Amino acid sequence: MVSGGPFGLEELIGNAGYAVSVLVLVIVPLLWSFPTALMVSELSSAIPRDGGYYVWVTRALGPFWGFQEAWLSLFSSIFDMAIYPTVFVLYASRLWPVLQNEQAGLALGAVMILICTLWNLRGARLVGNSAVVLGLVLMTPFLIMAAKVLLSPASWHSTSSAGSGTLLTGVLVAMWNFMGWDNASTIAAEVENPQKTYSRAMLSSALLVAIAYLIPVLACWRAGIGSAGWTTGSWASAAQTIAGPWAFLGVVLGGMIFGIGMFNSLALSYTRVPYAMAEDGWLPSFFLRLNRHGVPWISVIACSIGWVLALTLGFVKLIELDIAVYGLSLVLEFVALVALRIKEPGLPRPFRVRGGITGCVLAGLGPTLLIGLAIADSLHRQTTIWGWTFNNLAVATAIVVCGPLQYWIATHKSFGLKSL
Repeated sequence: MVSGGPFGLEELIGNAGYAVSVLVLVIVPLLWSFPTALMVSELSSAIPRDGGYYVWVTRALGPFWGFQEAWLSLFSSIFDMAIYPTVFVLYASRLWPVLQNEQAGLALGAVMILICTLWNLRGARLVGNSAVVLGLVLMTPFLIMAAKVLLSPASWHSTSSAGSGTLLTGVLVAMWNFMGWDNASTIAAEVENPQKTYSRAMLSSALLVAIAYLIPVLACWRAGIGSAGWTTGSWASAAQTIAGPWAFLGVVLGGMIFGIGMFNSLALSYTRVPYAMAEDGWLPSFFLRLNRHGVPWISVIACSIGWVLALTLGFVKLIELDIAVYGLSLVLEFVALVALRIKEPGLPRPFRVRGGITGCVLAGLGPTLLIGLAIADSLHRQTTIWGWTFNNLAVATAIVVCGPLQYWIATHKSFGLKSL
């Protein structure tokens, strides 16, 4: 749910160059990944329920803020989940150029979503086991490529480290590559021994993901491959330069596996949020219907329709909108971490963020700072949706404002599904 290999980092290299990219890949995990992993470890082990972050915020801050958490998370998922079919198509077009046609690409992306939807209807264990296999397969060509370069006795090649774009765009891409830790929380009730499993998985994965990103970037830097012009799909060209056509094919197939694997795992996460909301009465009771594999199948299908609708936005635009909206939901989770320490000091916490309440506050500072930068950057970005051009900050603001409106509708006696 967090990483499917270094796919997507091409935009960071193209915007920032190698030297700065390496620096970003060291700093962003420290400010973003590790604090979030600590927060998720504590709250998942203390409250191991399906719905994860929605349940935490509701318990800590009340139903209004719990509703806003779910609202923001589901809307950010629309942008986030459209990224993976987009990457799948971009890499597939390296083998079949006809997919560069917009209509053909959209059709293939929709087919990929359909396949993953059917996959998710078979249950959590199948999705989890397949994610491990897919992850090993897609990383293999990168490990071969890196080994060929980094283990050779040749000296480092001199390449320009200057990027061709803005550093902040590269940082946003890195944030996206390192985010998603809280997504694992929404299936806590389906995880064996969640009190110990989450903390082990979170902390070890945070380190492994950082290493998995740094090694291929360092390999391309040492191989002397220029950073200018890097964009989504450029790993394939770099692999061909370093290790030949078989590496090119391996990375292309890996990019396609990345799209399927990440989408499949995140679909498992996001589709449990409507189910948890229906349990609390915020959505119609038919969202509670389970198939024979214990999967909330109506929620899976409803979410998939929303993801198909966002396919036309493009890779970078999807990331910009995703982080702007997701970031606000993440801030609420850190607030819930602190609030629960104050409100329920006796709550059993098999894993605890060190330093008491002060430590919890400090853990949230880094992610909040980066989210603030992302929101400020959205003021200068524009997105075209169905022929209409909007400022990114205006889109994010509209989504945020609609949350309280939807809460009022849901609680109003004349219109709502639930009366408080």
